[in-house]
Amino acid sequence: MWIILGVIAIVATLINLFMYGTGKDYKLAMAAGLSFTALTPVSTYSMVSDWVKAEDWAALLDVVPTMETALWVLTIISILLNITPILLELKSKNK
Repeated sequence: MWIILGVIAIVATLINLFMYGTGKDYKLAMAAGLSFTALTPVSTYSMVSDWVKAEDWAALLDVVPTMETALWVLTIISILLNITPILLELKSKNK
């Protein structure tokens, strides 16, 4: 499930940037991108919770250390990309 949510977050972010680039209202796409970005680590946490309940320590040892870094990096990138249009608008208004 986390893969699906992550892909939707990426697509929504790309739509957000495309809509900003074409001068259209991008705020709904930005909200969708940020929302799906937030849902992705929550879904991953649920998966890890299932592994703990099943006492699947091998899965936890194999996946969690790498997944933690990936989730942090991708979440930060997604947030920055999604708020880029707002920051660019603020910069252009201040000129």
